[in-house]
Amino acid sequence: MPRVKEFAALLFAVTASAWAQQQPPKLEPLPEPPPPPPGMELDAEQEPQVTILKKGEDTVEEFRVNGQLYMVKVTPPHGVPYYLYDDVGNGDFTRRDAQDAGVRVPKWVIKRW
Repeated sequence: MPRVKEFAALLFAVTASAWAQQQPPKLEPLPEPPPPPPGMELDAEQEPQVTILKKGEDTVEEFRVNGQLYMVKVTPPHGVPYYLYDDVGNGDFTRRDAQDAGVRVPKWVIKRW
C-alpha cells in the first residue's frame, strides 16, 4: 500500500509540473467585435425580452418575442431548472427538463383542409 501512495504522489508531481509548463506566458483580452455591416443591424423588437421574477423561493425567467410569451425557465433553489415551452403559440405550455432539451422537432403546417 505505501508504494501505491508513493506512485500516486510522483504521478501528481509530474502532472502538475507538466501542466504549469503548458500555461501561456501572457493572456490578453479579446478585442471588441467589429460593428455589423450596413443593413444588418440587430432589430431590438426581434430580440427576446427576458423578465426575471421571484415567486416564493423559485426564480422564474419569462421569455417573450413581440410581447408573446413562448418559454418560461423555472429554477428552484435546491434543484435543477426546468423549462415550460409553448410550441404552438396557443398558451398551452409543455414541461421539459434540462436533460430532455435534446432535439426539438419542427412542427410546420404543410396543408390544411
